Amino acid sequence: MRGVNLNLFDFDYDLTWAGFFLSANEQMYGRYGGRDASSADGQMSLAGLRHAMAAALATHRRISNIGPASPPTAVQTVEQYPAAQRRQADACIHCHHVYDFRREALQTAAKWRLDELWVYPFPENVGLTLDVDEGDRVKSVADNSPAAAAGLRAGDCLQAVNGVPTASLADVQYGLQRSPAQGIIPITWMRAGKMLASNLDVPSGWRKTDISWRWSLRGLEPSSWVHGDDLTSEEKKKLGLGERQLAFFQGNFLSIPARQAGIRQNDVIIGLDGKKLEMTAQQFQAFVKLNYKLGDHVTYNLLRAGMRLDVSLTLIGRPP
Repeated sequence: MRGVNLNLFDFDYDLTWAGFFLSANEQMYGRYGGRDASSADGQMSLAGLRHAMAAALATHRRISNIGPASPPTAVQTVEQYPAAQRRQADACIHCHHVYDFRREALQTAAKWRLDELWVYPFPENVGLTLDVDEGDRVKSVADNSPAAAAGLRAGDCLQAVNGVPTASLADVQYGLQRSPAQGIIPITWMRAGKMLASNLDVPSGWRKTDISWRWSLRGLEPSSWVHGDDLTSEEKKKLGLGERQLAFFQGNFLSIPARQAGIRQNDVIIGLDGKKLEMTAQQFQAFVKLNYKLGDHVTYNLLRAGMRLDVSLTLIGRPP
């Protein structure tokens, strides 16, 4: 990301792949890329990329016939963040570092809030599921959702979300990212050749979803200090655990805090502070970061050789 203009190439920096369609003078025509919590590429296809590219070409033809493009975007680069300036000159700066560096800058200025973590909301957060091969085509609408209340139906073709023209999942998420934390999001769509418009009325907290997959979340304190692989359904059944219950083996590497607390390799972590949690090991890491603070004293509930044990641990920070 060194030298990249963050104001122009503004996207979800936790993605595996992202593409942009723009003119030589920085007129942005559209975007492509996206993912969900379960797959890095399940929301992308060659057909979907072709669909977005065709829409970008159509936009280019239309705009180039109107007049000169907008002036170049003001430049902001990742090197301007203090955290980047502390890195060695030849050290890589990956996409997810943008979030890490921004978070540090906001924390230093006492402006960072936990809500900053829920970026680029999924269309499903407002009740829309989009077609992978036609990213502006509504595949389904969830009952009792903002999209349903706005009048959208399966088969509708989105035209704009919050004023952002849409031809892909990335475009829709770009529009949602710039939408309010609560209130009204304008949306337009085509149905049977007719342009329709309405508003998505979104409640407080509408952005929140499973963010355990985000690489940038790893830099957030506190760490759980435990890690490992989920038990299989059969392994859980043998231990008398529910299929969805948290249960993972402590891995080969034992952190110093875990070892000092008495946790051992192959202990099965099944809960925290007596809570019966239904989540994966990955989601557990996010759960700790989102619900606990540095210095908190926690009790890990675990199984060792079939016996239930409770182990106390203090959530300390990682060394700089």
